[in-house]
Amino acid sequence: MATTEAILQVLSGAGPCVFSSDPCFRSSDLTFSSKLHIKRVKKRASRCMKMFKCSNVLQNGIGNHWFKGLGDRDRSVNAMINRLQLLRCKGPQAERVGGVNEGGNGTWFVDGANTLNLNGAASGEHTDCSGAWDAQQSTREKEGFASKGALNQEKESLATNGAVGTGRDASPKVSVDPIEEEAWELLRNSMVYYCGSPIGTIAANDPTSSSVLNYDQVFIRDFIPSGIAFLLKGEYDIVRNFLLHTLQLQSWEKTMDCHSPGQGLMPASFKVRTVRLDGDDDFATEEVLDPDFGEAAIGRVAPVDSGLWWIILLRAYGKCSGDLSLQERIDVQTGIKMILRLCLADGFDMFPTLLVTDGSCMIDRRMGIHGHPLEIQALFYSALLCAREMLAPEDGSADLIRALNNRLVALSFHIREYYWIDLRKLNEIYRYKTEEYSYDAVNKFNIYPDQVSPWLVEWMPNQGGYLIGNLQPAHMDFRFFSLGNIWSVVSGLATRDQSNAILDFIEAKWSDLIADMPLKICYPALEGQEWQIITGSDPKNTPWSYHNAGSWPTLLWQLTAACIKMNRPEIAARAVEIAEKRISRDKWPEYYDTKKARFIGKQAHLFQTWSIAGYLVAKLLLADPSAARMLVTDEDPELVSAFSCMISTNPRRKRGQKNSKKTFMV
Repeated sequence: MATTEAILQVLSGAGPCVFSSDPCFRSSDLTFSSKLHIKRVKKRASRCMKMFKCSNVLQNGIGNHWFKGLGDRDRSVNAMINRLQLLRCKGPQAERVGGVNEGGNGTWFVDGANTLNLNGAASGEHTDCSGAWDAQQSTREKEGFASKGALNQEKESLATNGAVGTGRDASPKVSVDPIEEEAWELLRNSMVYYCGSPIGTIAANDPTSSSVLNYDQVFIRDFIPSGIAFLLKGEYDIVRNFLLHTLQLQSWEKTMDCHSPGQGLMPASFKVRTVRLDGDDDFATEEVLDPDFGEAAIGRVAPVDSGLWWIILLRAYGKCSGDLSLQERIDVQTGIKMILRLCLADGFDMFPTLLVTDGSCMIDRRMGIHGHPLEIQALFYSALLCAREMLAPEDGSADLIRALNNRLVALSFHIREYYWIDLRKLNEIYRYKTEEYSYDAVNKFNIYPDQVSPWLVEWMPNQGGYLIGNLQPAHMDFRFFSLGNIWSVVSGLATRDQSNAILDFIEAKWSDLIADMPLKICYPALEGQEWQIITGSDPKNTPWSYHNAGSWPTLLWQLTAACIKMNRPEIAARAVEIAEKRISRDKWPEYYDTKKARFIGKQAHLFQTWSIAGYLVAKLLLADPSAARMLVTDEDPELVSAFSCMISTNPRRKRGQKNSKKTFMV
């Protein structure tokens, strides 16, 4: 097998040391030392040449955690190592010399000008996502990952879904308005550097705030719109660095009161810290990456969405840059599998949805979303599709891909069938019979009709519908959650008819969901005694504030991607136009308060990075809708066939029908 041979080459020293990824790389011009020991900083006799050397991530061998549970279940590689407690990069920084030069003790320095050319362009030039898409498809054809017919089918599908245009000018001349100029300047000012290379963006750069908390850290979910903006701008280095460094943090063993989370968990955030080296001179320092897996977060909740967003961004990087070498690396393939095995692990749950606790996603405080929140299911479905597209076809991945395909079928059926609500479905729930015990029960989850709230009866329009926020036994959360519904459109979790109905619903309830500043994170707000019980009287989540139905400008980019996919960009353009009236003048707040989003959030940080990046991505996508294809995933024909088969045998549709000849493992 290819993976096994590569591992043997590494262990024998015959091949490149793909696991010893130096944290001090410069994105695409990565070079790795074949020696797996840490190189110490030594002060040179001449202070004119101040050099730094970055320590290898791994020490004394290959980490046993990379191989645990991979390949066949009976195969494992156990190499005992002493792992570093922090990723280190020692300083002061060296001056790079032209070309490739070898340091005095075997450290290689590569001239930053001689960077890897992703699409055959000269150094320093960047091609756009459309050109990279074509280059990527050509590469996949050569390597057998996609056939010519599949490529044509994909292009036709994208055209059908509203990805207008087949390509962009390599050097488009677009006038940038003052708001965009300001946004780009603020985004670049928020960039974080590690060992001299950009690695991410901090959550907020608010000079007026005295309470920094953890807003000076790089959050995985917050960086996604920043990463997409940089990709659309042709600046791939920062995204590549971010993906590789967060992958290195994935394997850390973190504990909370002597309990360790599952292997494969991605951190919620990390911080670059500069510390002095003990026992060395005053000029010797090191930079360390300090991750937070939730053990320091408010509420001590581990992030479920970090790993899912990481996979989605990895796919977007490959499609936009055309650089498939990153996702084909053994350590990256291993990281994908670790996330999948963590999410696909068997448990006590009977449902194909991902069971998570409150506060494990964008809504990271207690808001009554424990169980099977829609946002996580949409990201889970999207990550499964992206991972299946990127996983290398090998014997060791066969069982994982089989489990992945089965989960995709079951998950899509479950969400589309049981989470969907419109006026017709609402009337059906209103007439539900309860306490049904049988295999063909209509009210499978024993939902009591009294759960249909008066606000919902009045709020539901005649046209359109949406996916509810949560579903558990005897409980349906009828609140509208924006990110879950929008990403269900982007990922194809919702059917095409449902996707159009969701956009119809947003238009019909424009004054509630968009109002004076897009976009409500959920609707309606929890108020009164319900707010006290469900949120624990959270003073930050008061009604129509923060996660409790506050308005978040960062959601603009997801809305734009969904509207472009469904060939309805005018909806997103209208929302962006509303945001532009205030967002710059209000200093780019994190969120807005009140039912109509008239006030800046009472505890909102200003110059919030993902508010800035979300606006930029929305503008860039509207300027070139074809670029949205790096985010969009379409329905797989096999999934559609399997879904149709399950619908036809569903007792709600037709009782007593014989089983289909073709069976699907679910």
